[in-house]
Amino acid sequence: MWLFAIFVAVPILEIALFIQVGGWLGLFPTLGIVVATAALGTYLVRRQGLAELRRIQGSLNELRDPTRPLAHGAMILASGLLLLTPGFFTDAVGFALLVPRVRDALMAFVRKRINVQSFTVGQPPAQDDIVEGDYVEMPRRDGPSGWADPR
Repeated sequence: MWLFAIFVAVPILEIALFIQVGGWLGLFPTLGIVVATAALGTYLVRRQGLAELRRIQGSLNELRDPTRPLAHGAMILASGLLLLTPGFFTDAVGFALLVPRVRDALMAFVRKRINVQSFTVGQPPAQDDIVEGDYVEMPRRDGPSGWADPR
């Protein structure tokens, strides 16, 4: 139900803000602000996204927990979507998600509500199970195995 409320409330809020800002500044300055925030947001998202991608690769290469850079990368992606959506409210939320402290606070808020059972890096622990079996030595053949057509 709360998702429905968000999908109804956000467009109504955006329309109200467009009417207010458009009445205060006029049509063309309002449209200029919308285009400028989209362009600035694209630049910032690209820059921060590439930096976060390098952090993700570094943590994977060093076998460290990639949770933080992955979460930040997802929030930067969401920020880009919000900044490309025309509107003042979505731009404000999008620019807020570009601030690392805001992302850390949001991640801490979400982390309190998610329970991670386990996290392992590298090889799974060795099993002490022994599997016994029989084998038969096959005579060695020279030439093709017969499994493929030698053309």
